[in-house]
Amino acid sequence: MATVLQLPVIDFSSEKKLSAAESIRQACMDHGFFYVKNHGVPEELIEDVFRESNRFFSLPLEEKMGVFRVNYRGYSPLYDEKLDLSDPNRPRQDEKLDSSRPTRGDPKETFCFGSSTGDLAQRYPNQWPDEDILPSWRSTMECYYKSVLSVGRKLLGLIALALNLDENYFEQIGAYSDGAPIVRLLHYPGELVSWSEETYGASAHTDLAMITLLASDGVPGLQVCRDKSKEARVWEDVPGVRGAFVVNIGDLMERWTNGLFRSTLHRVIHVGKERYSVAFFLDPHPDCVVKCLECCCSETCPPRFPPIRAEDYYDGQFSLTYGRTPTAGK
Repeated sequence: MATVLQLPVIDFSSEKKLSAAESIRQACMDHGFFYVKNHGVPEELIEDVFRESNRFFSLPLEEKMGVFRVNYRGYSPLYDEKLDLSDPNRPRQDEKLDSSRPTRGDPKETFCFGSSTGDLAQRYPNQWPDEDILPSWRSTMECYYKSVLSVGRKLLGLIALALNLDENYFEQIGAYSDGAPIVRLLHYPGELVSWSEETYGASAHTDLAMITLLASDGVPGLQVCRDKSKEARVWEDVPGVRGAFVVNIGDLMERWTNGLFRSTLHRVIHVGKERYSVAFFLDPHPDCVVKCLECCCSETCPPRFPPIRAEDYYDGQFSLTYGRTPTAGK
């Protein structure tokens, strides 16, 4: 039985920015995870998103495969991806898909979408479900995107202050873009045909983005491992807090901060109950070059990671995550 991790709670209604920034700094160094409450996203909107998400994932597989992912936007079926890149059983690019049994990916299905406006929307178009089947789906998701985007922008400003930088620093260097974030709807079925002794809804991984804001339906399962360098991993439960987002640091923020802020390993365990969650990944602009901040390195603490273009980092990681691509409709 895992212990429950007590995470700090950041109150967005507070006008004390520097105090909030200091709390975030400590949380990012200690855990890489924290809660944000009083964020301003209406509870009714969050409920609508979960309702529409349920409606989509309840559709027949053939209907969902009609919006199969293109450039990682759209539907990803059960067992399509393997998040734990250290697992020797993850899919390989040279493997053929055997439709007679589940692949060795994670037992979850997802749907990803981004902004509907701007140059990045043209560069990476969304795959939307048929409006005749889900008439309120797109409008609900677009409203959620815009609403959480404002929270992410404010949060990124507080993270900049936490690093003793100008509040608009990440906008000034071209990292922040209204059209870069991605929303991922996730569905973990309650009943599975298990083909291994241990089944995880989402295997152990770190997020790629700058930061992630997660809303869940209250079903447990999220766990974190605070020290990913240890061979023997210790997992702790992170319960959902009604009305609050669970926020965690991603790989690119860890690279910017030279490891000062932690991209923490986490997973979702299968608890025998159907589970829904919605992740908002605050990605940088794909053309942004991520390199160590001057405030996070010195002669005695040189940069640990080489500079990398954000899109190149994503493409490299996604090519491993999606080791093989199932044929639409199969």
